[in-house]
Amino acid sequence: MDGTVLVADDDRTIRTVLTQALTRAGCKVHATSSMATLLRWVEEGRGDLVISDVVMPDGNGIEALPRIAEMRPGLPVIVISAQNNIMTAIQAAEAAAYDYLPKPFDLPDLMKRSARALETRRRRPAAAPADEATGDDLPLVGRTAAMQDLYRLVARVMNTDLSVLIIGESGTGKSLIARAIHDYSDRRALPFVIAGAGDLETAEGAAALLARAGGGTLLFDEIGDLSAEAQGRVVRLLDSLGDNPPRVMGTNQDDLSARLQEGTFRKDLFYRLGAVHITVPALRERVDDIGILIEYFLARAAREGQPLRSFSKGARAAFRAFSWPGNVRQLENTIRRLVVTSPEAEISAAEAEAALAQQPAPDNRAGAGEGLSACVERTLRRYFDLHGGALPPAGLYARVLRGLELPLIEIALEATGGNQARCAELLGINRNTLRKKITELDIRVTRRRKLM
Repeated sequence: MDGTVLVADDDRTIRTVLTQALTRAGCKVHATSSMATLLRWVEEGRGDLVISDVVMPDGNGIEALPRIAEMRPGLPVIVISAQNNIMTAIQAAEAAAYDYLPKPFDLPDLMKRSARALETRRRRPAAAPADEATGDDLPLVGRTAAMQDLYRLVARVMNTDLSVLIIGESGTGKSLIARAIHDYSDRRALPFVIAGAGDLETAEGAAALLARAGGGTLLFDEIGDLSAEAQGRVVRLLDSLGDNPPRVMGTNQDDLSARLQEGTFRKDLFYRLGAVHITVPALRERVDDIGILIEYFLARAAREGQPLRSFSKGARAAFRAFSWPGNVRQLENTIRRLVVTSPEAEISAAEAEAALAQQPAPDNRAGAGEGLSACVERTLRRYFDLHGGALPPAGLYARVLRGLELPLIEIALEATGGNQARCAELLGINRNTLRKKITELDIRVTRRRKLM
């Protein structure tokens, strides 16, 4: 790499790491903990690339983007942030950030993005400011890699005219993704119309949908459940779009592959609707986000006038161990019940386990009737789909193996109640090897009630 990089972050460790890495790569680096200093450097004409945190003691990195663009048009800015929610990614894209990365970031990945920014020095086209009225109410939060990839993909497709097919289990937030794409796009002031099976029973109903949507967004909810006749009406409707057509999106609980093979879903509709595929991960695929979601829903309940509650460590562990077949919606409803029924400010492990025992049994949709290899293949395909046609960052092999190893050992420990001898036997590895893995992966081992 060749160029001067301006780094702004109030975390000294991050400034040091980035300075050392960029210097070794051949760059000159100026680092600061002050937004005012960063802006002064930009105004003075310093730097070929900016890497900035969002929350700074004297300013906000995203709010500073328009001023940076005004002073230095074309100067690329990579935003890094510990605010792990979809709004950060959307706001960064709208404010014309060159790229966005969540903390903790992958250093090699950041270096590659920095190299591309220095090579291209292109600036994304800015979008009009979004209406902020609904921003804080979007429960699309999470720090896991799957959610961060999802945020970036949503931000990339937001202001395109491409059709979008959103795949995800019930309760994962498919409609929220669709609504976010509309509400933070150039079409935000135009209608957002959701079409169900009842709206497509007649040709007149399909035409009425098109008239209602205008140049806004038309969402076909659970498109895979439509009858053959309704699917045909959708195809004819999409073929008849004239000037200023609506953006078309669809949602479905599965990836439609089986239905295509069975002939129960039309291929021409699939290709018209799925220019971009967005897969929303199930909650069991992002267990590390459960703690963040617990805090979010507790805070929201308090804002709505419910008692202020907290979760004990044991309650959090019980929620992490549960499979959540109903995903985020089921998690929220369970928390709401506990907020109302708990007699104490802190919700105990016993209360959490009692509430979970009343939940419907998991339907095992992730693996019913299929082998382990098929489950892994489906998950990997979803991971690739999240990158919207681009390749994932390099180093995928090691990352996938580590990603499988960590939850495998954690779940095996939970299943054996934290008994390392039984866990090693279950996994078929030496006990010393298990201990080494526990240390390397920083796994907390607690003795508790066995799950199996």
